[in-house]
Amino acid sequence: MSPRQSERESAIPHPRETSRLFGHREAEAALLTAYRSGRIPHAWLIGGPQGIGKATLAYRMARFVLAHGQPLAPAVQHAQDLAVDPDDAVARQVAVGSHGGLLSLERTANDRGVMRTVITVDETRETIGFFGSTAAAEGWRVCIVDTVDELNPNAANALLKILEEPPQQSLFLLVSHAPARVLATIQSRCRKLRLRPLATDDVIEAAAAAAELAPSDPALREAAEASEGSVARALTLLGGDALKLQQRTAALLARLPQVDPRELHTLGDSLGTSDRVALAAFIDGIDRWIAEHLHADEANANQNLPRLARLSEVWEKIVRAARDTETYNLERKPLVFSVFGWLADATR
Repeated sequence: MSPRQSERESAIPHPRETSRLFGHREAEAALLTAYRSGRIPHAWLIGGPQGIGKATLAYRMARFVLAHGQPLAPAVQHAQDLAVDPDDAVARQVAVGSHGGLLSLERTANDRGVMRTVITVDETRETIGFFGSTAAAEGWRVCIVDTVDELNPNAANALLKILEEPPQQSLFLLVSHAPARVLATIQSRCRKLRLRPLATDDVIEAAAAAAELAPSDPALREAAEASEGSVARALTLLGGDALKLQQRTAALLARLPQVDPRELHTLGDSLGTSDRVALAAFIDGIDRWIAEHLHADEANANQNLPRLARLSEVWEKIVRAARDTETYNLERKPLVFSVFGWLADATR
């Protein structure tokens, strides 16, 4: 990874630290309208492609609810959006993860300092103590799961039990990159909120703010136009080499189920040995290709059900393999061969 890429990646704030929301005005309005009605659904499944601001919206909603605990209060009834002053005490506490009324479930490091590939059942069971405590008995308690896709089966079942009997003044905001794959019983207990990819101008503005770049930077516009509405993807592509790598990956994917071992060797070499940006660009290209094919096949789901199932299974294998490769800093080339081998089998 180049020094510039490393600095850009480390500068990206956590969603809990991001006060601004780019785009998604309809989704924000839906949350605000539901809250000030006084009858807000206790659980929301916020779905959409990766990197478009789903978690940012979830934390924005959490700040608003925790700062304005009475839905019928004038400040809520006359609010134009979910903005909370960054200098507000609640906003400052949320930003550093110290607010007693907010619990965030996300992947954490294990005892050896290695990032886990899933959210575990023990972490999910923290919600029982959180909602059963008296610390926030006088106000709302909000749980953000980022992402629900990363719950292992036991963790998903533990969360389901709490969703089935939600405590008073509880709010669950579940973020998902693939909401259709979320456990059906969890889906049935949530109000679904689908976020669309951002407009190019919104991507430019958000990426410029995150990476401290000028919105007029030509490289930023090129990355934003190729990002398909994802700020995370635009930031990944900003290095230039990442964009070329995705184009090379797309060319090889277009030839499936035919695979050229020499081209795979070349692609594997371009991923380097520890370049996180290159690996992310490669996996992102695979993700987009699979998503496009799954969407196309859904139009004739009855005829293409076996193919849909194969592609879904392959994507889960790819995600696990990519996480292991990054977590344990494994060689990239075997991953490239495995991914294209699985995809070739699935598309024959």
